[in-house]
Amino acid sequence: MRWTVLDSPIGEFSVATDGTGVRGAHFGRVEGAADEPDDPLSRQTVAELRAYFAGELSAFTVPVSPPRGSEFERAVWREMTRIPYGETLTYGEVARLVGDPGAARAVGVACNRNPIPVIVPCHRIVGAGGKLVGFGGGLPRKVKLLELEAGVALRQAWA
Repeated sequence: MRWTVLDSPIGEFSVATDGTGVRGAHFGRVEGAADEPDDPLSRQTVAELRAYFAGELSAFTVPVSPPRGSEFERAVWREMTRIPYGETLTYGEVARLVGDPGAARAVGVACNRNPIPVIVPCHRIVGAGGKLVGFGGGLPRKVKLLELEAGVALRQAWA
């Protein structure tokens, strides 16, 4: 895997590619991460992330390498990618969508284990009633990501 780090509105953000797709992402700098991408897929990924953080991209097109996880976790991660930009679902709603209505807490665990945050947008999942709970990158980062997307979505709706 090749790790590249970029500055973003939520602090340093590292992303890993493996030649076939994005394999991981991490809030902060990963030891050994390059400051500049050194292959086409890493360049595309960093360019898309920069555009996303600038409010210029609402859907990632970089390929994602199939993440390791349980069948339930992979179902939750797939569902995350279906949540429209600028919108949220609750843990309970996602549990229902993956066929296990009583598994809201397990959805939270799957969110915490999401290996590719931001690109696989676990930040779009919130607690009951829209309450902001839990986020591997910390709630301040979750708030910034949701505010970024809400602001862009609002500008697009009013354009």
